[in-house]
Amino acid sequence: MTPEVALVLVVLAGTLLGLALTRVPPDAVLVAALTALLVLPFPEDGGWRVGVLRPDQALAGFANPGLAVVGLLFVVVAGLRETGAVDWMAGAFLGRPKSLRPAIARIVAPVVVTSGLLNNTPVVAMLIPAVADWAKRLKIQPSKLMIPLSYAAILGGTCTLIGTSTNLVVAGLVASRPEHAPIGIFDITWVGLPCALLGALFLIVVGPKLLPSRGSASSALADPREYTLELIVPEGSALAGRTIEEAGLRSLPGCYLVEIERSGEILSAVGPDQGLRAGDRLLFAGVVESIRDLSNLRGLAPATDQVFKLDSPRYRRRLFEAVVSPSCPVVGRSIRLGRFRTRYDGAVIAVARNGERLRGKIGDIELRPGDTLLVEADPDFDERQRNSRDFLLVSALDDSTPRRHSRAPLAIALLVGLVVVMSTGWLPLVSAALAAAVAMVVMRCCTVSEARRSIDWSVLIVIGAALGLGQALEASGASAWIARGLLAPALEHPWLALAVVYAITSLLTEVVTNNAAVALMFPLAEVTSRELDVSFMPFAITLMMAGSASFATPLGYQTNLMVYGPGGYRFTDFLRIGVPMNLLMGTAAVAITPFMFPF
Repeated sequence: MTPEVALVLVVLAGTLLGLALTRVPPDAVLVAALTALLVLPFPEDGGWRVGVLRPDQALAGFANPGLAVVGLLFVVVAGLRETGAVDWMAGAFLGRPKSLRPAIARIVAPVVVTSGLLNNTPVVAMLIPAVADWAKRLKIQPSKLMIPLSYAAILGGTCTLIGTSTNLVVAGLVASRPEHAPIGIFDITWVGLPCALLGALFLIVVGPKLLPSRGSASSALADPREYTLELIVPEGSALAGRTIEEAGLRSLPGCYLVEIERSGEILSAVGPDQGLRAGDRLLFAGVVESIRDLSNLRGLAPATDQVFKLDSPRYRRRLFEAVVSPSCPVVGRSIRLGRFRTRYDGAVIAVARNGERLRGKIGDIELRPGDTLLVEADPDFDERQRNSRDFLLVSALDDSTPRRHSRAPLAIALLVGLVVVMSTGWLPLVSAALAAAVAMVVMRCCTVSEARRSIDWSVLIVIGAALGLGQALEASGASAWIARGLLAPALEHPWLALAVVYAITSLLTEVVTNNAAVALMFPLAEVTSRELDVSFMPFAITLMMAGSASFATPLGYQTNLMVYGPGGYRFTDFLRIGVPMNLLMGTAAVAITPFMFPF
């Protein structure tokens, strides 16, 4: 073993320990490792050499097209989310099943399909709130649905080249080697689809027995403040003609329909079979998170016309909570007579008063000190009122920009166009993703600031730094040294070597990130195929499957970490259902791959 190889292996071991045993963020650990490979000295030819990698080698991973595609897809998903297209798709596919097993099936089927067409990380990011809300409506613990959401996204991601960043990373590495044929967008489908179907069947049939029963880590409904919100069914609304049940307005989480005002008549004790008509004014009571979500529901609009009289366009506004102080000039007067909109350039859409249920139109409510108002205004509202004596406290609500429902069809059309272009190969993946991301902003499906905030930079840093580590393994000869050591017993039979490569990659993926694992294992798999004098394609497909199909720990895959908190999970919850999933997927992938891609 040369000093160069020894240094790389020490850095690699430190990286694995840092990722598995510390709470330091993965991007920080990997950047530290990359820095060490750039600046640490080691003996060479009687002298000393500084750095295993040159700067251009270390930073080459950040110029990888696969990394750029992942970042751009976050922007595409932001456009879908801000137009309400995500909510529409979730409502269309999820429905209202009667028990747990059908509920899991309702999640697994569409998520597997969607994650095959889009990068699975943004898919999970946009569905976590929808599934959490859905679980509350169905009175099912979130822990029963969040792991199936993550696992279904992982399974779907294995079905196409663009389903997960892992596939794109492997494809990018293959494309950088002239001796290997490039991997097509549907090449992995021959292996990924059968494995996904098998995994989905396991989740639906066996999953309910292995999934834990835990409450959510956060309790949105613990807030004692009960807001009163008035919404109207506008002309042309898709909800007109539907019943309360069909419109999804029954059994709302943390919120309920108090009454309906229709042509001056009050309909109280509203039943699920009550029909809705255009012009109906609906009075809701609930906690702030539910009121926020309800105000973005497609087919309903704020009953107060004040929101339409503000100067700024609705897609640039957000919601704020403001507590009325005793010195506020509007105290003792109704919101309308106090000219709240003119005075503060904001429209009150809901009011909370010490748990008291407020009836009547929002504009007619007479304000008192201590009332908490939900105000729709431009993003600078809190800055303007921060030092004002009129309010005791002003705070912005996250993810509260009114949805641009009218642009949802356009956002969906852009998504369909992106999938078609990527599928047919008319444009390179990065070009197609860039065009779709720019179109989302230009077509006002999302703003520039929303697009910027949507990008998960830590994910991109992890990918880029992991590729740099893989480069160090290859350039130093450490990958060949490891391959000869770990894979030596398997170098007599290609199928056994394939199984060992899968097992090592899967184990690495459980303790480091999936992209780091495949970047580290790629040169080892390449050396193995050369030693056996067989095609590298089955090894490349196996790397994609092993790097993506990570179920046993929350550390192994980004989507597992994303559902860890919302599901209220413990570390061992993933082991209970994830280890059988890993064994099932590993056996299926290693068995199928050589038939689809012969050695």
